[in-house]
Amino acid sequence: MILGLDISTSITGATILNEKGEVVYNHAWDTRKYKSIFKKAEFVNEKLSNLPVKPDRIYIEQSLQSFRSGFSSAKTLSTLSRFNGIVSWICYRQHAIEPIYLAAVSARKACGITVPRGTKAKQVVIQHILDNVPDVLIEYTKHGNPKPHCFDKADSWVVARAGWLDCQKKEK
Repeated sequence: MILGLDISTSITGATILNEKGEVVYNHAWDTRKYKSIFKKAEFVNEKLSNLPVKPDRIYIEQSLQSFRSGFSSAKTLSTLSRFNGIVSWICYRQHAIEPIYLAAVSARKACGITVPRGTKAKQVVIQHILDNVPDVLIEYTKHGNPKPHCFDKADSWVVARAGWLDCQKKEK
């Protein structure tokens, strides 16, 4: 069983794939109501302890490592890295498994998802999910846009799938 996590301080996506690469679990854990990073971590800890199956491997999307014009500030990157570390530690403590970190670009590439220049990666990932992964439920707002948590569910599937493909490659 592969657990893929897309960790964020607002919504964390979690996907578990079985040995065949099929979705066993795909959820988003909304932590926006918690102001403290520690309360967010307690909530994620609870969710991780109540997973329907125990993972054999854990793959986590690597937190952003550098600045990009118009994106996250230094404070945001620092907070995200700190939270990523806390959740990584929780995973290790609960399951005695050291997480493997994957860059988002590498995970998408492993899954055959290419993002054309000028296109938002999240939209491309959602479209890939809609076209290829019926077990990941995408919900919509009244205006016809995917609900925010669906992007995290989709990203966690990409991380889990890239992890599953990595395991398949190592077994051969």
